[in-house]
Amino acid sequence: MTQFRPCIDLHEGHVKQIVGGTLDSESTGLETNFVSDKPSTWFAELYAENKLEGGHVIKLGPGNDAAATSALASYPEGLQIGGGINASNAAEWLEKGASHVIATSTLFNADGHFQEEALSELVTEAGKERLVIDLSCRRAENGWVVAMNRWQTLTDIEVTHETLDHLCDHCDEFLIHAADVEGKCEGIDTELVAYLGNWGKCPITYAGGAASLADLEQVATLSHDRIHLTIGSALDIFGGSGATFEDCVAFNRR
Repeated sequence: MTQFRPCIDLHEGHVKQIVGGTLDSESTGLETNFVSDKPSTWFAELYAENKLEGGHVIKLGPGNDAAATSALASYPEGLQIGGGINASNAAEWLEKGASHVIATSTLFNADGHFQEEALSELVTEAGKERLVIDLSCRRAENGWVVAMNRWQTLTDIEVTHETLDHLCDHCDEFLIHAADVEGKCEGIDTELVAYLGNWGKCPITYAGGAASLADLEQVATLSHDRIHLTIGSALDIFGGSGATFEDCVAFNRR
């Protein structure tokens, strides 16, 4: 069944909510919705207390390792970790307490071409059952294209049922941010959610654009209860007014 899944987005060591499409390598033009005065551990402990599963910690650029390590230690085996994950450090992050490692950019070369051997190496180091493949994407003329490097570089992989069929043999689940609507609180990409729900062969968490608790119900309906939803900027613990954390927790207990 569709569940609310929490997140901790880290930028320069702080918990933030950022408009995804503005996050370039130089932080020029960066649009930030929220910067918390609470440490990452506060959020991790809150999620642990409420027994929320499948949440993710995303390191958006450098300077976030300490905050990520602290969050994982506060909720051992309760959070996934993404951002700069590759075959050389995956085991280290699992040892620090991550339930799964999340990979995107390491699966592509600098030009955005998918590298099957990189995926094989990552599976060898982390194990299929502890790997989440991030297929965060941006809209293209005929659908959605996977974006890497903090959603700034388009790759040669489209988000299609065929892509999901191939990759699901190598991972435990998928994480998919709709980067074009991420952080805008203007509504989810309903077409993408419905498309993913019509596939539904392994767990998928969708993030991007959620504006209220009603989006949880909408995701459940559109995906036939197959897709989970992360709510970020609209959530009260991130300074939003569209949804309360308490109501999201209650949704999971319905």
